[in-house]
Amino acid sequence: MKKLIYTLSLSALVLSACVPLDTPPYDRETDLTFWSEDPDAAKDALNTCYTYLTDMYELVYSDGMSDNAYVKGGQNQAIGNGKYGTSEGYVYDVWNRHYAGIRACNELLKNIDLVPGLDAALKARFMAEARTLRAWNYYELYVRFGGVPYLTTPVSIADARTATRESARSIAQKIETELQEVIDGNALPASYEAADKGRVTKWTARAILARTYLFEGNFEKVKEITQDIMSNSGIALYPSYADLFTVAAEQCDEILLATQYMPISREQNIMYNTLPPSMGGYSNLAPLKSLVDSYIMLNGKAIAEAGSGYDPANPWNGRDPRLAATVMYPGNSYPGASGAIEPDWAGRDAFNSTSDVTPTGYYIRKWWDPTYRLTLQSGLNAIIIRYADVLLMNAEAHAELGSLDETVWNATVRKIRERAGFTEASALDFPAGADLKAIVRNERRSELAFEGSRRTDIIRWKTAETVLNGWCHGMYTGETVGTDEGFVRIEQRQFDASKHYLWPIPQKERDLTNNSLEQNPNW
Repeated sequence: MKKLIYTLSLSALVLSACVPLDTPPYDRETDLTFWSEDPDAAKDALNTCYTYLTDMYELVYSDGMSDNAYVKGGQNQAIGNGKYGTSEGYVYDVWNRHYAGIRACNELLKNIDLVPGLDAALKARFMAEARTLRAWNYYELYVRFGGVPYLTTPVSIADARTATRESARSIAQKIETELQEVIDGNALPASYEAADKGRVTKWTARAILARTYLFEGNFEKVKEITQDIMSNSGIALYPSYADLFTVAAEQCDEILLATQYMPISREQNIMYNTLPPSMGGYSNLAPLKSLVDSYIMLNGKAIAEAGSGYDPANPWNGRDPRLAATVMYPGNSYPGASGAIEPDWAGRDAFNSTSDVTPTGYYIRKWWDPTYRLTLQSGLNAIIIRYADVLLMNAEAHAELGSLDETVWNATVRKIRERAGFTEASALDFPAGADLKAIVRNERRSELAFEGSRRTDIIRWKTAETVLNGWCHGMYTGETVGTDEGFVRIEQRQFDASKHYLWPIPQKERDLTNNSLEQNPNW
């Protein structure tokens, strides 16, 4: 997609007693001329809307606020351990990013009629894209803050000072209404040609709608929407789980929504935050023992389950192949790349050897991009929603409704496990009589680790108060000091169920509005 650099500054206006205030400057494009004189204005402005999608940092670091991972420094650490407040910088950054995205969408929707010569069908598609992106930004705010101000037009500073929150239920309903209107309008295509790959499709809008209903617990709607995608989209899982998170696969059909990056022009450097020092990183974000332990055995049993075959002396043997594709541990390194140094587990990269190494004993392998440029700059896209999530939402909806049978299992979980590399019947066949809700929830964890889902899942399941309280742990050291049963203590966390299921409204925003934005309970 064409990248837009579009700035609007009130100070650019030339003030003169002889010149009207709405006269555009003679040396630059302004908001007064941008829409009415540039035939590409709508497309350029729409491309700007895409730049506010959830970025790679927000996506991956979300797991550091869950029981999947630990952040050893920075703003995110406080959210993970429950020691943050109303002035937390990261909370404000997320709020600000998504409202900036909403404003960009509102600007396009307000001004698109001014663009000369815009084809009617293209205009309808652009508006549908903008509305879908706006709905996504509101979803990201809704799952964190609950009720927020709902704005569908650009607002002035004066308007912002009197903004008030709508209820969480109202926000969810408005997201759902917006997306349903987009779907019913049928302006979004099912797919795009190569030049427009990465734009939202009709299936993207449905997947976001399903996610919204999932967070609300409306499983009938989730089942209905995901079944529509499964039956009518023609989308299939990418053949290789490990290869899905590479540049070669980033435009495959499985990916329904992704933040687009490109070498040099727009890059991310998440690998600097995850790789070992021998590869130029400092591993600020690292997997926890609880995530590693959650991956089942090849026979389908949990590691603590009788007959699993799990061997603590050889903990990686016979495990779910997605563990090796997601987590780097001794004996499981990264694919080689020109200039890359293989991790030195006995030296520079070993636990406790330097301040740059993993704080837990594990490194993140997912999102490794061997095509990176200098200083670990990467053009690898950040996958936000993919088809496997649609299958898992369908399976979860059926499990919650009591209708997860062999047919549903084979169309959802079995397909995902087969793609992951499971071959034993005990892992692939329908587990009659088992706790299907627990199985599907764990399947989401294994399939979607470090893809921004885990924190939202434990919030909507109301399990955060259990999994985010007490010590979190890293690798087994066998030591008796600073460990629990030989597993190193990483951080003592706290999750207050009376307030932590919602983030606080940023104090900066409350100050701007003279506290007209009501604070969330107990903050």
